[in-house]
Amino acid sequence: MQNLFGAGTETTSTTTEWAISLLLNHPETLKKAQAEIDASVGNCRLITAHDVPNLPYLNCILKETLRLYPGTPMLLPHESSADCKCKVGGYNVPRGTMLFVNAYAVHRDPVAWGPDAGDFWPERFGDGRCDGLLLMPFGMGRRQCPGETLARRTVGLVLGTLIQCFDWERVGGVEVDMSEGSGISMPKAVPLEAICRPRAAMDERQRMENDVDGGDGEKKSMTSVLLPLQKN
Repeated sequence: MQNLFGAGTETTSTTTEWAISLLLNHPETLKKAQAEIDASVGNCRLITAHDVPNLPYLNCILKETLRLYPGTPMLLPHESSADCKCKVGGYNVPRGTMLFVNAYAVHRDPVAWGPDAGDFWPERFGDGRCDGLLLMPFGMGRRQCPGETLARRTVGLVLGTLIQCFDWERVGGVEVDMSEGSGISMPKAVPLEAICRPRAAMDERQRMENDVDGGDGEKKSMTSVLLPLQKN
């Protein structure tokens, strides 16, 4: 269990950093995501895990981020359990061979994704388009990453909260460096630096926190204010 959550922590934070970096370099996409959250969730409460599946554009951004920058670009190693009857890339694969799938290359293959395979364009996943293509940031089949559901929910919630609560700007207006680092996971070579300012969602939450009175002269916690809204 410790290994499962330990591995998920690094890849989750790395994916979130890549996503914010992409949004900073594509401010129109950021504005569109904010508009979707504002329309669906509003400013009176924070986004919850239950909201994430109902935010299609946010999920498109997440898929496109994982396509361009998968948490483990070479996926986890596999071992062939028998001699392969056909060649793989022109090579014989005998039993016991250690195999890696280069998800990074598959995700950027113009044959599968079109001539804009290297571009950040979340709309490619709109209306279910491209879902059947070779998107495999967590692997495929019975031995794919068991933490996929947790990772998608966690990154979706964290990214959605950051988009809902803050306006983001690049430092000095300079485009964010998207150079890739090295390792089993794929961190940014240059750590992200950005400017964030609270949006109306934060201001409204603070106003509600200041205005709500418990009747006995003490302020209620925001939990008691937000829970009824989450149930609707």
